Amino acid sequence: MFSIFEGWVFMDLKQIDQYAKSIIVEAGKRIRNAFSYNLVIETKSNANDLVTNIDRETELFFIEQIKAFDPTHKILGEEGMGEKVESLDGVVWIIDPIDGTMNFVKQHRHFMISIGIFIDGIGKLGYIYDVMREDLFNAVAGEGAWYNASPLRKLQPVNIEESVIGINAHWVAPNRHIHHEKVIELVRKVRGTRSYGSAAMEIAFVVSGKLDAYVSMRLSPWDIAGGMIIAQEVGAIATNLHGEGFDFLHQDTFIIANPAIHQELLKKYIVPYDL
Repeated sequence: MFSIFEGWVFMDLKQIDQYAKSIIVEAGKRIRNAFSYNLVIETKSNANDLVTNIDRETELFFIEQIKAFDPTHKILGEEGMGEKVESLDGVVWIIDPIDGTMNFVKQHRHFMISIGIFIDGIGKLGYIYDVMREDLFNAVAGEGAWYNASPLRKLQPVNIEESVIGINAHWVAPNRHIHHEKVIELVRKVRGTRSYGSAAMEIAFVVSGKLDAYVSMRLSPWDIAGGMIIAQEVGAIATNLHGEGFDFLHQDTFIIANPAIHQELLKKYIVPYDL
């Protein structure tokens, strides 16, 4: 589908972008309408890891729409409804149909659709859609990022003392992942902390300057794929807790931060036991 000529690549990318936005909005309508009938709620890895019939139906909707657009495109989705994806060769859509399922079930808000579109391993298009607010964060690699129709500006420098950090309160207690004493130091030093229960939402808040960093001990490719592409366009730095990048095929630790505080967070406060 993609020509060696840049103009053709741009046109194809523009078509994919327009199509992706249209099916994201339609999926959002379907999810909002789903509150009018009973949800079927199941657990996955543990009692707090929920999946509903709407998660699965939404992922199937995306698969059907993407394959109708171009059957050569591959889909890596959270609910495993697509094909098995073992490489990012070609065009790959990495999809979380509902990021924040607990919030979806319990609060009927604070959940997102997250999609990243990769071409031969390079993130090209990123989307995070707040279903209930009908707000779209999106980016085209090399061209910028937007919140609905408004451009997102590059992140302005902040210091730790002025920062608001997205981090789960669990990590201030003794745990097997990071030095909790250093997290306590961080909590005392920063302006505030928040935890929203949706990785995509917290990433969206970092790229738009509403948070200055977000940390997680384990995220999957579909949690971060869309947000990573947006992050690049606003200057946010996203790595694992060792400061390394991602392969987008496996789970990993995660931090996204304003570039002024990313390294300080990793060196002083978010320190894994294996360092």
